[in-house]
Amino acid sequence: MIHGQSDKEVLVQLKNFLQVQNPINHGAYVSWSESEASPCHWKGVGCDDAGHVNSLDLSNSNIAGPLFRNFSRIMRLTHLNLSSNSITGELQDDLKQCQSLQHLNISNNLIGGILDLSSLTNLQTLDVSQNRFQGRIDRNFPGICGNLTFLSVSSNSFTGRIDKLFDGCPKLKHVDLSWNGFTGMVWPGIERLRQFKANNNNLTGRISPGMFTEGCKLRSLNIAINSLHGSFPSSIGNCSNMKFLSLWENSFYGSIPPGIGSIARLEELVLASNSFDGIIPMELTNCTNLKYLDISDNNFGGEVQDVFGKLTCMRSLLLQENNYTGGITSSGILQLPNLIVLDLCYNQFSGDLPSEISSMKNLKVLMLAENNFSGKIPPTYGQLLRLQVLDLSFNSLSGEIPPDIGNLSSLLLLILAGNQISGEIPREIGNCTSLVWLNLAGNQLMGQIPPEMANIGSNPSPTFMENRKNPELLESITSKCVAVEWLPSSYPEFNFVQSLMMSQKNCQTIWNRLAMGYDVLPISSPLRTALGYVQLSGNLLSGEIPSAIGTMKNFSLLLLDGNRLSGHLPAEIGHLQLVALNISSNFISGEIPSEIGHMVTLESLDLSSNNFSGALPSNLNQLTKLSRFNLSYNPLLSGNVPSSGQLSTFDEQSFLGDPLLSLNVTAGSSSDSSPREFSSSDTEEHPTNEEIMVTTIAFLAFFSVTLLTREFHIFMYLYFTASRKIANCRIICT
Repeated sequence: MIHGQSDKEVLVQLKNFLQVQNPINHGAYVSWSESEASPCHWKGVGCDDAGHVNSLDLSNSNIAGPLFRNFSRIMRLTHLNLSSNSITGELQDDLKQCQSLQHLNISNNLIGGILDLSSLTNLQTLDVSQNRFQGRIDRNFPGICGNLTFLSVSSNSFTGRIDKLFDGCPKLKHVDLSWNGFTGMVWPGIERLRQFKANNNNLTGRISPGMFTEGCKLRSLNIAINSLHGSFPSSIGNCSNMKFLSLWENSFYGSIPPGIGSIARLEELVLASNSFDGIIPMELTNCTNLKYLDISDNNFGGEVQDVFGKLTCMRSLLLQENNYTGGITSSGILQLPNLIVLDLCYNQFSGDLPSEISSMKNLKVLMLAENNFSGKIPPTYGQLLRLQVLDLSFNSLSGEIPPDIGNLSSLLLLILAGNQISGEIPREIGNCTSLVWLNLAGNQLMGQIPPEMANIGSNPSPTFMENRKNPELLESITSKCVAVEWLPSSYPEFNFVQSLMMSQKNCQTIWNRLAMGYDVLPISSPLRTALGYVQLSGNLLSGEIPSAIGTMKNFSLLLLDGNRLSGHLPAEIGHLQLVALNISSNFISGEIPSEIGHMVTLESLDLSSNNFSGALPSNLNQLTKLSRFNLSYNPLLSGNVPSSGQLSTFDEQSFLGDPLLSLNVTAGSSSDSSPREFSSSDTEEHPTNEEIMVTTIAFLAFFSVTLLTREFHIFMYLYFTASRKIANCRIICT
């Protein structure tokens, strides 16, 4: 039997093994035809000039279960790629016997246990990232060091010191140790690497000036999120080819090293969350290729330094979480011609919003939240035609929302919450057809919700496609995950996304997918692509909810609570595919539309503290995904709450202050099988006839002057509660 036939036999065994392990979802291996004399043309299979199989690529092949045990029988195998599958278990002895392997990639699987590949002495590249390995890795060294050029063990649970780990690896150029539990000091030989990533570990100690001598070859250094301390050496300037440097979230102090100014090729610099002093070295202006700078959370204060305004290639400037008080205009940062992202959140800026921002025609992200800005929103901000993110929340802004906001057809996110903005919502906002995340909560907006607003977010596709083709917007999330701050809390699916984004490892990936219009949730999720929301809570909005609201697309959350909305709830609202609907604490009257029962994706529904009347629609029981439900304080609602189905899973807290509603108590809940009415407290003493008379007179007097006001809810509730207690007393006392 010739060698090639032996290889084919092994591959046929492999195909059968994988089909048994994965009977439904197959990879490209399913097309391997046994009738062919040679496997060299099979998809994912490569051969050398002699016809021997030397390469096998089964990445993204829907493989689950344990590893195949006969890879070592493919004697000439030099390249093996099993990445991005769901392979489980521990490494088999068979894989350790593949002596010819030069390139091994088993990343993005579920493989655990101890990593021991010390027998693979011909390895040039090794990638075991995104698995479940644990323990130390020093048993692999120096065994695999002779020819190793690339090593990635990121995103596992490895431990142990790295101080001398790679001393015997003369050809090593790229090392990624990120997202593990490594300890000790930074390996002192990093200057001869091209890339060193050790972020998100437990490294300690100082960075010695001797780590960066003349001839330093580093092009990328990421030691963020460790426990390193001391002053950072200016000798970093010897790494003249460096393009990326991140020192984020350590305990470095003292001056920002002026030597950084010697790195003319530097493009990204992240110094956030340290204790550097407030002096920005003028040498930084020599970094003529610097595009991304983040010095957030360093307690810099006073005026924004004019050195920033001289960095003319800058595209993303993040100065958030400092104590800057002024200098936005005088520093020159508003004149940077290529700026795409400007983040000045969480500072002490005050006065009017700078009108000069309107001249920054390339700006896509403007974040000025959590400052002390006052005055009106400049209408000229409507000239920022490329703007996709505008966050002015939690300042002291007043005046109206300028109609010019309607010019921003690329706007994806608008947050104006927590100000004193008044006036009506401009009808022109309906022109913002990309706007899928809108938060105007906690202001003094009044008047009706304009019907034109139903058009927001109706066509975000052009903006999403622009981000897919030109992803420079996505640079706004590199170090700190600020995207998570605009996700609404306390709503099920949004909580899930928020929890994912709280991990800095996932945040950028998820934000990128959101900004490009891709799904970020499982197929089973009811949420649509954009995770869209509209939050108008806590304003003074009045009038009826427009029926046009039923035409809104790409939204999963609608919060209109805490306003003065009145009239009937439009039946068209049932056309929305929402996860959460909250219209509580308004003056909405009439019957609850039965169409709400068609909103099968609802997980949270709050209609409390309104004037709803009539019978409870029976088809609300079809909302099988409801986990939060509140009908409290609608005293004119009547009928029976179903004793089975989804609504029966909610307790009395969902029906407080609804005296005309009754619930058939299930077995075991009470010794009394008669229907139970909902009041504010079933433990109160029964009123006397005199108390009932006083309550009734008070109610009738107040009713004459407070019809259809919020106080009307309260007195209706008192009246019916008193009446209901008389009935209860007659039953119980007899």
